[in-house]
Amino acid sequence: MHATHFDASTLRDFVATKWDAEIVPQLIEYIRIPNKSPMFDADWQQNGHMDRAAALLETWAKAQAIPGMQVEVVRLEGRTPLIFIDIPAANGGRNDDCVLLYGHMDKQPEMTGWDEGKGPWIPVLEGDRLYGRGGADDGYAIFGSLTAILALQAQGVAHTRCVVLIEGCEESGSNDLPFYVDHLAGRIGRPSLVVCLDSGCGNYEQLWCTTSLRGLAGGNLTVKVLSEGVHSGDASGIVPSSFRILRDLLSRIEDENTGRILIDGLHADIPADRLAQAAKVAEVLGDEVFDKFPFLPGMVPMHGDRTELVLNRTWRPALSITGMDGIPPLASAGNVLRPFTAAKLSLRLPPTLDGKQAGALLEEVLLKDPPYGAQVSLHLEKASTGWNAPALAAWLEAAIEQSSQEFFGKPAMYMGEGGTIPFMGMLGEKFPGAQFMITGVLGPHSNAHGPNEFLHIPMGKAVTACVARVVAEHHAASLRGETTGVAAAAINSFADTPGGCC
Repeated sequence: MHATHFDASTLRDFVATKWDAEIVPQLIEYIRIPNKSPMFDADWQQNGHMDRAAALLETWAKAQAIPGMQVEVVRLEGRTPLIFIDIPAANGGRNDDCVLLYGHMDKQPEMTGWDEGKGPWIPVLEGDRLYGRGGADDGYAIFGSLTAILALQAQGVAHTRCVVLIEGCEESGSNDLPFYVDHLAGRIGRPSLVVCLDSGCGNYEQLWCTTSLRGLAGGNLTVKVLSEGVHSGDASGIVPSSFRILRDLLSRIEDENTGRILIDGLHADIPADRLAQAAKVAEVLGDEVFDKFPFLPGMVPMHGDRTELVLNRTWRPALSITGMDGIPPLASAGNVLRPFTAAKLSLRLPPTLDGKQAGALLEEVLLKDPPYGAQVSLHLEKASTGWNAPALAAWLEAAIEQSSQEFFGKPAMYMGEGGTIPFMGMLGEKFPGAQFMITGVLGPHSNAHGPNEFLHIPMGKAVTACVARVVAEHHAASLRGETTGVAAAAINSFADTPGGCC
């Protein structure tokens, strides 16, 4: 019988050496590639950046000494590539059970506001931080996943079969992923544990696991009043401003004084255990609940109670306007009453709210009875359902706690996240019995999607080591019969799954 446990100090050293010698240099090259998600690069196929990123990750993966590992870049016609890695069980592990490890290789767009000398495609290493787009979100995932497995095998520790999926469309709502998972269903099998390395952390001092993710309904709201712009002095007072009409429409869904969403159907009850977790997070983080954001001097958060702020971020709907059109820059703005105004809406939804129903409700409220008979349209780009984690199995809860104590010296923490990982909702539908470990390295000031995004390297190392511990304990639980068959109830195809990818 091969080992089911390892020496934590030896594993920590193995992981740190791998990160310093290989992973950080690889991520530096990865950051240089502007492989923006299809939503932000309509010509992504012709530009070839996604293929360059896939090739870099594939080349590194194939160079790793994992016996029997199969690495393939799978390509379906017209869809972003997906990296599929199949790793057989080792050292007495089981091949009839499976751990699925997930990440993505597509990136958010550039965004303005980077510090001098930094930029989205300019990797900069400063101390423990690696700046640049996509290192933490989510380029490190493939490196962390394979390094965790390598670290176990280096000590002869048993693990069950592992499958790694790295998609190329997550930042666009994972539109392509359902088709790949259906296409590869026979090769993936039925995972009893899913490890996702695309989430956040409340600090860099302990392991953080995500218990819920908000959904998202978003798209372009356009108000048209004229066929062309006209002199504002001539028309104002007769022709209603398209901006004022848009502002009026937004007031149908949001209280402009408090930010509260006014449509009852966009709210959901918050479970008691999530209320308790939010209070614990507020207690542990204190002012870091809001201090992690780059507030300007004198600015204050939307609520004085830290627990309420945590719940606002994780379980309550919230609207952001992330872009506008039809409005010229100040330097070139004339005295013109503009013909139209358009705004990109990003409406975060409670984790348990159906995304498609929310999108339909949003359309109904915004398009009904347009003021002054203006032409109002809403083009929904996303309508994705969030995710609320199932109760943790005893073995997994113990493994997560043990790993945090071993590699951080502090207890594990659990909290919801404000963002969306469509894959989690999809997989929860596909394998309703699977257990989930959702974690990540996006912590205070790391600023995913924004300027000066960075990867906290010590956090990446510690999370990698924690994943190794959990994968090892999954094997031990499998031997005890605590995992086998729990995910056997696979349902209909991903592409047709309600509540799946938008």
